[in-house]
Amino acid sequence: MNRLEQQIGFIIEVDRLKGILRQTLHMDGRLYENDAEHSWHLALMALILVEYAAPAKPDLLHTIKMLLIHDLVEIDAGDTYVYDEKGYEDKARREQAAADRIFALLPADQATEIRSLWEEFEARQTPEARFGAALDRLQPLLHNYATQGVIWQKHGITCDRVLARNRHMAEGAPALWEYAEKMIRSAVEKGYLEPKPNP
Repeated sequence: MNRLEQQIGFIIEVDRLKGILRQTLHMDGRLYENDAEHSWHLALMALILVEYAAPAKPDLLHTIKMLLIHDLVEIDAGDTYVYDEKGYEDKARREQAAADRIFALLPADQATEIRSLWEEFEARQTPEARFGAALDRLQPLLHNYATQGVIWQKHGITCDRVLARNRHMAEGAPALWEYAEKMIRSAVEKGYLEPKPNP
C-alpha cells in the first residue's frame, strides 16, 4: 500500500471508535456515550478550559491531539470502567496490544508520532498530559452529576472511591479539581452518590 492508502485505512479503522460504548450516559440521560463522542467532548473542553491548566498553560494543540487519540486503543481493548478494579488488572496489556495493531496501520512516521502521543497521555508526566488527564476525569463527573448519579448507583460507587480515583486532577488543573470536589460533595448531599461506607 502507498502512504495515502495506509492513512485512509487507518481513518476507516478508527471510525469503529463510534461503536465503543462507555459507562457514561449523555447528560440528557437518554443514551450511553460512545468513545468518539467522549474524545470530541474532551477536545472541546480543552479549548474552553485551558486557562485552568497548571502550573503553566500547556500547548493546547498538543493536548487536543492527545485527547483525540487517547482512547483509540479501546477499539480492540474495549472501555474499562474507571471503577472496575478487576478490569484494570489486564487493562495495560490489552491496550498495549491494541496500540501495536492500530497505530501500525499508519505510515511509520505517523505511527511513531501517534503512539508517542498515546504513551505520553498514559504516563501523565508532561503539563499537556496532566491537563488532558484532568479533563478526562472531569467530563464523566459532569455526566454523572447531570444524570443524578444513575451510573454511580447502578455500580454501587461510593464517595470515597470517586474522590480517590479522580484526585489526580489536581496535578493538571487544581481549580478544576476544587470544582469537582464541590460537585462530589453536592452529589452526596442530593443523594446522587452514596457517602463513604461506615467501617
